[in-house]
Amino acid sequence: MRKYVIACTLSAVVGAIFVAALIEPSPHASVTAQETIRTTPGGRVSAVLADEGTRPRGASTIAADDLRRFTPDEQVNISVYESANRSVVHITTKTLTREMFMRTETVPAGTGSGSVLDKKGHILTNWHVVEGASKVDVTLYNGESYEAGLIGRDPANDIAVLRIAAPAETLYPITFGDSTGLRVGQKALAIGNPFGLERTLTVGILSSLNRKLPSRTGRMRDDITSVIQIDAALNPGNSGGPLLDGRATMIGMNTAIASHTQANTGVGFAIPINTIKRVVPELIQNGRVLRPMIGISSVYETDRGLLVIEVVKNGPADAAGLRGFKWVTERKQTGPFITERTFLDRSNADLILAIDGKPVTSGDELLDVVERKKPNDSVVLRIFRDGREVNLSVKLGVAE
Repeated sequence: MRKYVIACTLSAVVGAIFVAALIEPSPHASVTAQETIRTTPGGRVSAVLADEGTRPRGASTIAADDLRRFTPDEQVNISVYESANRSVVHITTKTLTREMFMRTETVPAGTGSGSVLDKKGHILTNWHVVEGASKVDVTLYNGESYEAGLIGRDPANDIAVLRIAAPAETLYPITFGDSTGLRVGQKALAIGNPFGLERTLTVGILSSLNRKLPSRTGRMRDDITSVIQIDAALNPGNSGGPLLDGRATMIGMNTAIASHTQANTGVGFAIPINTIKRVVPELIQNGRVLRPMIGISSVYETDRGLLVIEVVKNGPADAAGLRGFKWVTERKQTGPFITERTFLDRSNADLILAIDGKPVTSGDELLDVVERKKPNDSVVLRIFRDGREVNLSVKLGVAE
């Protein structure tokens, strides 16, 4: 009987200890229903208290229980989208059409995407998205629309900056990254409004780098360089939207696709962010990009350098004394007759050997150096003239 009482007592004590352990809160307890998990750009997760009544549209969070069913790669995708989607805007354009009896009507013209640049309401997009539009509307993540004004444009790089009068607290600026260290094969994520479907995410990789795209100016020297090629799906309406890396920083602006049907074929292109970072401040300040001009109209490429054919009259090169071909008129009298002959004299034309110490054998090599400068900067041309090499300093002007 005593053994039975002792056994019962021990059983009661063990049971009480077990129940107390269940009731006592553990320092490693799972997150409660009011607490949610938000991923950070690095793919890590941190607990934050969510106020469902004040959470803005587009700022969704991930429940702790749901997070476990996502792979690490999926968590990165979700993290990037949640970090950047409120920075993406939907752009719609309208144009004026004339009808009978001089009546005009505004009709829808197109749709595109853009990114919030700052709290002042500046919006980044492609120039071709808003080109020719009589009215541009920008819709934010919260569904609010604002009419936009054009601040500046750079057709050569297909970049435009708009501005809207939206409250600062509703604007979430995109985070700029760096396009110098990009590698083929790294993750690429695009957010935009394909076919008007707002803030759509597509995922892929960087397929290639340093591609070229023809400029909208039609001039070969204005071709957009260092273009990023991606396989993330892009469709009409994606133009102007951000291309992001796995840390949710913007590495480019989606601008074109290679397609005969205007639908996604897995070959898309984006303007590198470093080009955008160079151009945007000038557009905001001046409304256009002030490009340097050296004032050389045409050259003949040789193995030794560039033979100058013509310089712009009163341009920077002309003012510095650079010589090109010269039209010469000769008159000759034979008896009572006077003959006249006009020809190009090439004998006094300068041969450009180098610019700022860099040998050049093509016009592109010359322009590459010039376009890295600013108006009023000076370059030194190494030229061959009258049988010897001399240096010629040229102060750059402003391109029209």
